[in-house]
Amino acid sequence: MSRTIFPTLSLGLLLLSGSASAQEPLGSSFVENFDRLDPSIWYISDGWNNGGHQNCQWSKDAVKVENGRLVLTFQAADVKDRQYACGEIQTLKRFSYGTYEIRMKAATGSGLNSAFFSYIGPTDKKPHDEIDFEVLGKNTAQVQVNQYINGKAGNEKLVPVAGGADKAYNDYAFIWEENRLRFFVNGKLVQDVTDKAKIPTNPQKIFASLWGTDTLKDWMGTFAYNGPVQMEVDRIAFTKLGESCRFPESVLCTTN
Repeated sequence: MSRTIFPTLSLGLLLLSGSASAQEPLGSSFVENFDRLDPSIWYISDGWNNGGHQNCQWSKDAVKVENGRLVLTFQAADVKDRQYACGEIQTLKRFSYGTYEIRMKAATGSGLNSAFFSYIGPTDKKPHDEIDFEVLGKNTAQVQVNQYINGKAGNEKLVPVAGGADKAYNDYAFIWEENRLRFFVNGKLVQDVTDKAKIPTNPQKIFASLWGTDTLKDWMGTFAYNGPVQMEVDRIAFTKLGESCRFPESVLCTTN
């Protein structure tokens, strides 16, 4: 099963997404090392959730930057109609073909999802396109890669993460081109998509999030709260297609 995106949307997200013009310029290449959360790049999701499948409310209180890292928290909190608060950041702008990278340590816990993905959809007056890395807390020995094209999924693959995605920082990257989509884990190619019908086409925003569910048990496991948990992010980067690698650890430095 794949993650359900935005089946029900709050007014806050509708306003944020709906404010983007179809003609707005695409985002430029960047490397975010989280010395601070650059407000020219990022928006903190706050005050809504993504629907009935999500048991937490996005909250700015679950997002912080400290010691050169982004920390997204899942924690008990009475927020609107939810008993938990969770953290998400998203870019203000959309991005197209290029290399998307994150260095992160996932959270542990059945029913939780530590995610790095790009997304665009109906709230932006576009088809639902998406490219995902998702670590399901029920089994942090692996990460799921996936993509949606016009709302259609079915491209899921589970990939081993040596040592555990929650035990140390690991590097996840995808290189998105018009005729090819490649996924990498710690610099190793783990999925290579060359069927153009399975490659998204619409520019998308970049997200990092930690969230939970009471209902998606077959996919994410049975939820059980055992105290606050964190997803930690050391770096997020985007490099526009055709540009050179922007930092030594980039998958672009070793990949043609």
